[in-house]
Amino acid sequence: MPETTTRETLGFQAEVKQLLDLMIHSLYSNKEIFLRELISNAADAADKLRFAALANNALYESEPELKVRIAVDKAARTITVSDNGIGMSRAEVIQNIGIIAKSGTREFFQQLTGDQAKDARLIGKFGVSFYSAFIVADRVTLVTRRAGLPAIEAVRWECDMEKAAGQYSIEPTEKPGRGTDVILHLREGEDELLDEYRLKAIIRKYSDHIAIPIVMGDEAINQASALWARPKQEINEEQYIEFYKHIAHDFEAPLAWTHNRVEGRQEYIQLLYIPAQAPYDLWDRQQRHGLKLYVRRVFIMDDAQQLLPPYLRFVRGVVDSNDLPLNISRELLQQSRDVDAIRAGCTKRVLDLLDELATNQQEKYATFWQQFGRVLKEGIGEDAANRERLARLLRFSSTHADSEEQAVSLADYVGRMKPRQDKIYYVTAETYLAARNSPHLEMFRKRGVEVLLLFDRVDEWLVANLAEYEGKRLASVARGDVDPAEGAEERAR
Repeated sequence: MPETTTRETLGFQAEVKQLLDLMIHSLYSNKEIFLRELISNAADAADKLRFAALANNALYESEPELKVRIAVDKAARTITVSDNGIGMSRAEVIQNIGIIAKSGTREFFQQLTGDQAKDARLIGKFGVSFYSAFIVADRVTLVTRRAGLPAIEAVRWECDMEKAAGQYSIEPTEKPGRGTDVILHLREGEDELLDEYRLKAIIRKYSDHIAIPIVMGDEAINQASALWARPKQEINEEQYIEFYKHIAHDFEAPLAWTHNRVEGRQEYIQLLYIPAQAPYDLWDRQQRHGLKLYVRRVFIMDDAQQLLPPYLRFVRGVVDSNDLPLNISRELLQQSRDVDAIRAGCTKRVLDLLDELATNQQEKYATFWQQFGRVLKEGIGEDAANRERLARLLRFSSTHADSEEQAVSLADYVGRMKPRQDKIYYVTAETYLAARNSPHLEMFRKRGVEVLLLFDRVDEWLVANLAEYEGKRLASVARGDVDPAEGAEERAR
């Protein structure tokens, strides 16, 4: 039986109201992204159905071919984005559309400035997904039925921003086919979007990489092949960037990526991205994202955390294995030697990429460190096998530069050490200013001995797990562990 047989009017969560208003005003200059976001959601729903059908093939009902359909009605001034994916129940509609269930929501709204250009970047960093429909539509109707439920248990959801901003209605309806239809009733002045040629151009620009057909009329608009499975020479930079935006639901281009086909005892493809900005839930280890896992092009799970260590939780991407079983579960992922090998391989590729940035693209590495340096520091204590590699990637403030910017590597420090100096000195404190003004530094400044200034919360953990670097022991200036002879030659001069 349906969960309810009556029409209800409900209010959006306060944060949803605020986000809708922000999007309409801040993202309008890039309004094309509404179609990318809705198609991305539709493709995700198809992936989820394919995975669920591994255990219950009846979920395909009489429609085994997955696709996304785009339809235009010029008379009604509507665009409809339809998929035959997993669909939603009433409870799922309310949870997914009426509420923002994201860690970091409060921090997101606290950082908004009122500057539309700056706020647009923040909104993109936060992710908007379905809500992007309201950039171009003043009324949005959604009709959905979860696969496996009868036609009479479909749900109709609608929000009219002109008549009842901040509210939506939800009621039972009938839908013969599974999946979701999103109907956009366009705002005045958006008639260009009723041009099919315009929509096709947007699809090819933003969604060509989607691995299921995107159809208008009887024409498939996209290549409909898994981008990561194509030869690298056939993929251009724009396609890599748009694929990242699809899987990460990010408006910004990634900082860097690596795409590899691994062969040997294990055969798998990895396409791994480093974002340009940290997500809002970076520090919520309970909500940690992972890589998308596919097995022989079949979607298995959205956040396979076992494929990378926690200190690389900011990495986004896809792993597609030829060897794992299609029915692998999260429990089996934790116990699989094949998964351990993939994890080691992915970790190596990410560290290789960071090495390359640190060596040859130092500006990009500085951006990476500003966003993710504190997370990478966790690896010193978590990943003994890669501790030496990670130590080379660390960056700190120091008395040499007299700046809060963390730009000094341990190699930089060692290269500037005094002739008789045999330790790497550091001081820890709550803040940069507290570290810089530590009374323990006075003697070192007089002697011209550089001291690293450590003021991140993770730094105490870091120095507890990093005893030395290139044979030079790390020593705290606060513990009186100082050799008075160090720098003596310099003072004598």
